[in-house]
Amino acid sequence: MTNRGPERARTSAILQKSEKLLPSQPLVAVSADECELYNYLWHATPLQYLEAAVVGAGVFPLVVPSLGDRLDLDQLFAAVDGVLITGSGSNVHPSLYGGEAREVNGPYDQARDSTTLPLIREAIDRGVPLLAICRGLQEMNVALGGTLATEIPERPGLFDHREPPNDNRDERFAVRQTLAVNSGGWLSQILGAGTIRVNSLHRQAIGRLGARLQIEALAEDGIVEAVSVQNARAFAVGVQWHPEFWVESDEVSARIFHAFGDAVRAHAAGRTDITRCTVD
Repeated sequence: MTNRGPERARTSAILQKSEKLLPSQPLVAVSADECELYNYLWHATPLQYLEAAVVGAGVFPLVVPSLGDRLDLDQLFAAVDGVLITGSGSNVHPSLYGGEAREVNGPYDQARDSTTLPLIREAIDRGVPLLAICRGLQEMNVALGGTLATEIPERPGLFDHREPPNDNRDERFAVRQTLAVNSGGWLSQILGAGTIRVNSLHRQAIGRLGARLQIEALAEDGIVEAVSVQNARAFAVGVQWHPEFWVESDEVSARIFHAFGDAVRAHAAGRTDITRCTVD
């Protein structure tokens, strides 16, 4: 059995550090994968995203099971002030964007698809802050009618964006790719226009851009690496890279999570103000 002692100690230290953040931690809905472990089906989220939500954004992450239309989203949005769609080792099922499902393009997680796509659309329509990461960006694009380009390393003229084979996670997720941030968008407000360095690791990407989306950043080979929702009522950004991994040490990563956390708190404060006005 793997020794989890060091990981638990690290998590404990991070959670202690998070106590120095703002005292109020608004609830944020976090997507979950369906996976099999110990002969059970689990709905789970990688620890790295939960840590980044607490430490980087100063919010309370609430993992939402991937139960599709059995979930009452009205009830969920009555409680949360933000949505975080995580990355994953699985891919969006091609049937959702007119593609062909192939074994080489898997694995798939249709339970997650049935939950995240409606969750994304509801967050945007309700003006609830949304941050979508890696698979989350691709789900965001599909949720708004876009398509995905599968197995991009096989396509002429495109880089191999996959993570390098390495047992060391820090080296696999190292910041090594240069992106160009478009001026005048959400990301340029957070990071400034120009170039940034990120840890973008993926084997498929946005094909046709979804309705209402605008491009925020491009890789050197033209792959879309970040998007936002045009005329959104709140923060609604998707990034193809992994800001959750270096949120404590990389300025680009930290700024993204800080901006998301600020948007969540602003949404929570606005809802509190409305409640107070109603009571008065």
